[in-house]
Amino acid sequence: MTGHFIVFEGVEGCGKTTQLRYLHQWLTHSHDAQTLIAYDNLSPQVITTREPGGTELGQMLRGIVLGQEQYQITTDIHSRTELLLYAADRAQHVDDCLLPHLQQGAIILCDRYTDSTIAYQGYGRGLDRALIDQLNAIATQGLQSDLTLWLDLEVELGLERMQKRGPIDRMEQTTINFHRRVQQGFQDLAQAYPERIVRIDASGTPEQVAQRIQVVVSNRLGQWYPSVVSKRGMSNYTEE
Repeated sequence: MTGHFIVFEGVEGCGKTTQLRYLHQWLTHSHDAQTLIAYDNLSPQVITTREPGGTELGQMLRGIVLGQEQYQITTDIHSRTELLLYAADRAQHVDDCLLPHLQQGAIILCDRYTDSTIAYQGYGRGLDRALIDQLNAIATQGLQSDLTLWLDLEVELGLERMQKRGPIDRMEQTTINFHRRVQQGFQDLAQAYPERIVRIDASGTPEQVAQRIQVVVSNRLGQWYPSVVSKRGMSNYTEE
């Protein structure tokens, strides 16, 4: 049994990390979720990870690209350098984490993946889309998400949330226009790949957003484990 790959995407402050934790909790502790994914009396392992930083090398690259204190450098990181650092992190992540766990049948929840590179380095930084696609293809070996949850939130609200949390990182310090371009990137990607990317209204309380996500994921679990759904009569979930 092969695994399934769920990615969380969105602008800064949209709640990705919080919602990833909520979904992990639901998948591992909810009776409804466990019923959906049970297979031959076994449930797949649910793995959480992130980009950048999902491996030991990735943690170091994350510190450099986001300007964390112990990795701060005195020169600017150029846009092409930034793109290559993200690609290096992804290549290591795919080989060390994503592919091995998927081959073991795990469900992987990942905070950011290739769509972030297109939105941030493509739309945000203005780098060539063909170059980004080529690097993504090399780094991922063709691995795409089975489901991408795009948490759609107004840029201004997201940045306001980040500022309230404390010190902001290098990416969060960029201009408002940069973040608006990133948001446009996610919008365009969702329109281009509706079978893979599902928009989630990220406004409201964390619990409200989590409920919206559970509806979408329940529907996909029914598609991924159809024999279980048909036996247990749990195919009545619909996406909104």
